[in-house]
Amino acid sequence: MRIVLTGGGTGGHIFPLQAIARKLKKKYPQVELYFVGPSSNLIKKIVAEENIKAYYISSGKIRRYFSWLNFLDIFRFLWGLLEAQIILLKIMPDVIFSKGGYGAVPVVLIGWVYRIPILSHESDAIPGLSNRILGKFSRYIAVSYPLAKKYFREKKTLITGNPIRQEILQATKEEAYQYFNFNDTKPIILVLGGSQGAQIINSVIVKILPQLINRFQIIHQTGSNNLETVKQQVAHQGIKIGRDKQYWIKGFLNAHEMAMALSLADLVISRAGANAISEIAAWKKVTILIPLMSSANNHQRMNAYSLAKVGGALVLEENNLGEHILMRKIEKLLNDLELRDRMKRNIATFYHPDASDKIIEGIRALIEI
Repeated sequence: MRIVLTGGGTGGHIFPLQAIARKLKKKYPQVELYFVGPSSNLIKKIVAEENIKAYYISSGKIRRYFSWLNFLDIFRFLWGLLEAQIILLKIMPDVIFSKGGYGAVPVVLIGWVYRIPILSHESDAIPGLSNRILGKFSRYIAVSYPLAKKYFREKKTLITGNPIRQEILQATKEEAYQYFNFNDTKPIILVLGGSQGAQIINSVIVKILPQLINRFQIIHQTGSNNLETVKQQVAHQGIKIGRDKQYWIKGFLNAHEMAMALSLADLVISRAGANAISEIAAWKKVTILIPLMSSANNHQRMNAYSLAKVGGALVLEENNLGEHILMRKIEKLLNDLELRDRMKRNIATFYHPDASDKIIEGIRALIEI
């Protein structure tokens, strides 16, 4: 099998592609995998780890506000179409698996022109603009949320859930306590801002950090671009990073660090990206979700409220995210054992352990058609 993987930009696109790539190589050792899509440091890191041959192309991004970059990106998109045309003609894969995003658009469009079968995957409750377009050119569309089905033709849509990296499930508390230099005397709070970080969450956490570390232990993923700023803010609060054993900070958690952090967490405070939700759900963790207000099509809010509707998470809007209300929510959740148990059971329904297998079955079906 010769398979092209494509998807644009963020961890929400590339981590599920990584999960599918690993499962494909395990199930079909002779498979030839290629990545064709935009370039980023994270994508380069992942394709190098997985030994996937990569071809990087240009692609334009549609901004939902006036920007001169929209005009420039028209030419980037057209150049990306030409690049995709040459690359796909050279590879001529059996199938294309697309995770969507602006970077996947040229690849899927040219794949459709070449009559290469395409399977697309939508992680969010509300599909982004790119996947709404690409769904029309895909043979099958796999979705994670039932709500997303209504945006695509029913006969070619399947609910699979969101594939996650298997390393996320491989950690023990004993190993994690040693790694973070924590113990079991205080509850542990894990703060996540997504692969790119979330400055608004960082700021509120820093404001209440002196209160938090008196009662809890904190693992704080700030986002790589925000790390130094947060360290300075923490220092102004009189907290010495590295000396204070109640607080552990890093810009970005790799898969094994994320697994260890989730294994310990009594409470997770997170953005509402589909990938983060799936990984949190796999560990059945009590969660406060703070959706990104500027996410396209409000997809993070819809993800978050899909969980809240069934009692799987508590949702705090950005415009309500004050330090006092966040502190009250933290205290409520960590003091109410019955509520925590109920939330753990409910969020677990959003984890689909067979998601990768179902998607690979779809890929295989396309090859055999």
